[in-house]
Amino acid sequence: MPKRILIFSTAYFPLVGGAEVAVKEITNRLPEFEFVMLTAKIKPELQSVEKIGNVEVHRIGKGNHWDKFRLIWSGWKEAKKLGKFNAVWSIMASYSGFAALRFKKRNPSVPFLLTLQEGDSRYQIYKHVWWCWLYFKQIFKRANHVQAISTYLAKWARSLGATCPVEVVPNGVEIERFNSSVIARKPAMGGLTRQSHYFQCDCNKRIITVSRLVKKNGLEDLISALQFLPDTTHVVIAGEGELKPALTALTEKLQLTNRVHFLGTIENNQLPQYLWASDVFCRPSLSEGLGIAFLEAMAAGVPVVATNVGGISDFLNEGETGLFCKVRDPKDIAEKINRILNDQALAEKLRTNGLKLVQEKYSWDTVAQSMKTIFNNLSESVSQSV
Repeated sequence: MPKRILIFSTAYFPLVGGAEVAVKEITNRLPEFEFVMLTAKIKPELQSVEKIGNVEVHRIGKGNHWDKFRLIWSGWKEAKKLGKFNAVWSIMASYSGFAALRFKKRNPSVPFLLTLQEGDSRYQIYKHVWWCWLYFKQIFKRANHVQAISTYLAKWARSLGATCPVEVVPNGVEIERFNSSVIARKPAMGGLTRQSHYFQCDCNKRIITVSRLVKKNGLEDLISALQFLPDTTHVVIAGEGELKPALTALTEKLQLTNRVHFLGTIENNQLPQYLWASDVFCRPSLSEGLGIAFLEAMAAGVPVVATNVGGISDFLNEGETGLFCKVRDPKDIAEKINRILNDQALAEKLRTNGLKLVQEKYSWDTVAQSMKTIFNNLSESVSQSV
């Protein structure tokens, strides 16, 4: 009989972010386990029960924002109807974390795995949970194992009282999809070149960022950095978010409207083409849990410029796999971009080392095997009749 893992996740496909992608990639690679998820419905058109890949998804609520709170209050009751489990797995210490904590308190013999994918700064997280801070910390204290996607998040877990094993297992990248040297050999993708795809603009160099348009990603600093770069250098921004009106206003104020291109949301299967056509990837983040977009750029052979915040230092080694720029410093951002644009030997070194790092440490197959070991160790730590 397969081991059964109960997952609590605040949201799931088709509502998707990095955490949801990670769950799907990992569970699809572990067919020997039975995964059952409880998540908030959030949208009324979503099915209450469906199978997505290797996960049986049960959505709680009426299809609105309040379903996140319903997940907390009634998630453990719904889980009780679904049978016995070898372990409970919370995706992030948010609404799902509170739901998993309530389940754990009523089922103390079931091992509790907490996954940390948080990208916001500690201050931003505290702003949301200060009113229940002591209860929030119990999520970490009651966990039997913490899996963090970066060293930064692992340290955060310990600072909040986690006394269980804390292990860094990062998110992964679909390397073959982003590696142009591999994909170019596929007939269906044949003929794609820097000149024949992307979009046309009067520029010699393209700086790309793939980011939600939110404060933590530092996009106003990237736009401001254009003032210190040649007129033929353009910035391409892929993503949507609440700051788009403010960022658009900034480009107008700085008279950069013809050099900043807002592409909106790009389909996932088209993203590699945009990366291949770019010279540098830059996201001058104010905070970052890990930063999967940087790893995708590395897999696509694009040199990376980033700030030394959060989990970025796990994969960015200065001068070897990328360049660090200062936080909130447009002049320094421009200087680091210029270094890459004007030094082909450096650019090639960063491309080669970045791809090698991703191939060695950040494939989904490697990540899934690490998670398999965690699940097995947890389920074997207690005698649970399924």
